[in-house]
Amino acid sequence: MPLAPPSRRSLKHTRSIQIEAYAREDGLWDIDAQITDVKPREVRLESGARPAGSPVHDLRLRLTIDTEFNVVDAQSASDAVPYPGYCDTIGPAYRRLVGLNLARGFRHGVKERLGGIQGCTHLTELAQVLPTAAIQAFAGEVIDTRGAGQHSEKPFQLDRCHALRTDGPAVARYYPRWVVKTPAEAPSN
Repeated sequence: MPLAPPSRRSLKHTRSIQIEAYAREDGLWDIDAQITDVKPREVRLESGARPAGSPVHDLRLRLTIDTEFNVVDAQSASDAVPYPGYCDTIGPAYRRLVGLNLARGFRHGVKERLGGIQGCTHLTELAQVLPTAAIQAFAGEVIDTRGAGQHSEKPFQLDRCHALRTDGPAVARYYPRWVVKTPAEAPSN
């Protein structure tokens, strides 16, 4: 279902986030992320004016991970920033992501290692969306997401969102082996 029709409005800002995942020939994966902020009008900053349509932010973050979601390398680049010579010096700090695991405590680790003045607000925010992007990249490639009867382990995605809760109708329909009956539904002895 689409969003409700908007009232009359004019575009003031566009933030774009793009994430691409690549399987490498060495068995590792690169998760490349980019965030851009663009305004349709000239922006006057303390550091100088930015022409309409040129990025105020154009930032990139690459995490190299293994198939267990461990971050084995991290790098960042700042191609457009509001304060050149200042914003773009924080890039090496993102090596602090090495050793974190995207599937276990990653967001907390990012805040702890790069929150506030320890990092760039935008790169740190971008890092926060990478766990689910990596899971999507691994789905069907590294992680078996099928729930057919021959699998002995519960599919990874179950109980990770509202739709795929094991006591819900989607799991009952698509993953019946893994459905959990609520006390009211369970047969009594």
